[in-house]
Amino acid sequence: MSKLAVNLEEPIFTTTYRVIYGDTDAAGVVYNANYLRYFEIGRTEMMRAWALPYRAIEELGCVLPVTESYLRFKAPAAYDDLLTIATSLVEAGKVSCRLHYAVSRQDSDRLTLLAKGFTVHACVNRQGKLTPFPPVVLEKLTAMLGNR
Repeated sequence: MSKLAVNLEEPIFTTTYRVIYGDTDAAGVVYNANYLRYFEIGRTEMMRAWALPYRAIEELGCVLPVTESYLRFKAPAAYDDLLTIATSLVEAGKVSCRLHYAVSRQDSDRLTLLAKGFTVHACVNRQGKLTPFPPVVLEKLTAMLGNR
């Protein structure tokens, strides 16, 4: 698989988000950097539902900063569009993980892909030093990967 390939793998978590005026630019479309926020919404809600909320992970003494990201635009979103954010964990190692995303617009009878991409996260302690995931976090991430 190419380093820039973005393929969601089961299980796939989905959540929705309605575009607000503050997300749009002077051209009336969603400003490009907001798609990284949409990725964060998908990631945060997936972790809350299937693993641990980020607050609980932080209470274990670590944070998960983004160390790499990639975003490919396919079509624009606009104010009041209802977006579906699909998120999947595709890799989890001792100190990092990689997630893939697809952001689509819910049209009346179908989903239109707007953007896709990935983020890579390192596990670091409060001093910013790379550290292994706490065992409970790694266990939850590994469980999300299933039998891949």
